[in-house]
Amino acid sequence: LRAPDGCPWDREQTHASLRPHLLEEAYESLAALDAEDPAKMAEEFGDLLLQIVLNAQIASEAGEFGMADVLKG
Repeated sequence: LRAPDGCPWDREQTHASLRPHLLEEAYESLAALDAEDPAKMAEEFGDLLLQIVLNAQIASEAGEFGMADVLKG
């Protein structure tokens, strides 16, 4: 997504610019859980995961940490 020929919006993002999206997706995931809606949960968990992956990629590009580090916790 952040490759030179990837999405321009994705390439412009930073941790700070993604913060509101991460928070929004977390709240939407909680709402799906509260609604006990498996289809919505799957959708929102996917959206939340995308935010995590994108933030990990930004960190990796900066030499800070990578997705493997995130998965290790």
